[in-house]
Amino acid sequence: MVIETWKQSGIATKFPTYRNSKLITTKGWLLGKQKDDEAEGLWRIYDGIYDFTEFINKHPGGEFWLIESKGTDITEAFEAHHISKGPHKLLQKYKVRDAKKPRIYTLTLHEDGFYKTLRERVRETLKTIDTTPKKKSDLIHLSLFVSIFIFAVLSARLNSILCLALAGTALCWTTIVAHNYFHRRDNWRMYTFNMSMMNFCSWRISHALSHHIYPNSYLDLELSMFEPFVCWIPNPYIKSKMMRYLSIITEPLTYCIAFPLQKATRIIYSLRYNNIMYWHDILSLSIPLAIFLFSDLSLLLSLRQWIFITMIASFAFCVIGLNAAHHDPEIYHEGDAAREDRDWGLFQVDTIIDRGDLKGSQFLVLTHFGDHILHHLFPTLDHGILPQLYPVLYETLDQFKGKLRECNHLEHMLGQHMQLLRTTPNTKPQGS
Repeated sequence: MVIETWKQSGIATKFPTYRNSKLITTKGWLLGKQKDDEAEGLWRIYDGIYDFTEFINKHPGGEFWLIESKGTDITEAFEAHHISKGPHKLLQKYKVRDAKKPRIYTLTLHEDGFYKTLRERVRETLKTIDTTPKKKSDLIHLSLFVSIFIFAVLSARLNSILCLALAGTALCWTTIVAHNYFHRRDNWRMYTFNMSMMNFCSWRISHALSHHIYPNSYLDLELSMFEPFVCWIPNPYIKSKMMRYLSIITEPLTYCIAFPLQKATRIIYSLRYNNIMYWHDILSLSIPLAIFLFSDLSLLLSLRQWIFITMIASFAFCVIGLNAAHHDPEIYHEGDAAREDRDWGLFQVDTIIDRGDLKGSQFLVLTHFGDHILHHLFPTLDHGILPQLYPVLYETLDQFKGKLRECNHLEHMLGQHMQLLRTTPNTKPQGS
């Protein structure tokens, strides 16, 4: 009976089908969600079934979101990605019928609840904010993107370890900043994410539709993909003592190969099952091509140089990303006691401790996943304008007994490793 308890999700009435697969992929996650979500082969929002087939080509955010999410419950994703009232008014036009079965998700989005109250206040605030920081975000992104090639070529021409490290750092930061753009409608900047060997289409699923909507739960792909090498869920039945301590040793290696491992996983899935590769998967090859064309290195040595740069970037990305906000013994993880108020927005707050040491620097916020709570609540907004939303966030948190928690990067790293060792669920709910 105890083990069966761990087969239940804290935010859903079903244990996710995809987690029973030997090879965890974004495609497997979507297929599992289609089986679990009671969306009847179309799109489900709350207790309604909608047919957006005719709207796919008209969707302002791009076709991808609707094509990939067909057959699933998109309630939380729909609410989080549409701040304005326009999309909500369009829904009735595409409604087919009421759903035959109740939703499997237990989180709520009541009109008078935390998230919708906050979103209404944010909607009003956006009418008067300064939008010029968006241009600064664009400039930071472009500068980092160009610097990848500059330092990559210099590392080869000068045989410089320093330039090699700077190229890896620039690649890491470009990847993180590009994440600022793929939550939105289609744009050219999202393609720069692919310089990392990862793919923004895959990450729109694993990050935007999975992790952002269901953080630290069984439905969070960004937890599942690291298992069994790294496991943050405090489950004594799947996290043995050896796994707990061994994960600390295997961490550096896992960090170094995270980028190429995601590419390899997608290639293997494409060969064994269905193709999930895209033409823009080849964009990362522009780095070794630039090294080959503008240095004296052979093609083979140019590829080796690129691999070193990618491994540096991968390691730095994981050090930043996995210690950015979500893992600490005080943060809610699957199996912990949940707060009584099941509001989706409060759930987001409970799964995050922000990096307080990044505030005040738009560059650091962009390159280190800063202002994380606001980004999770309103992912389509540019990071540059998020700081202007803190007054209404604090106001709404006070009203609904939520709390914005902060710490520095070192404290996050220590907390993340403590979470790797934790096997006992927290019995005290967040906000109690």
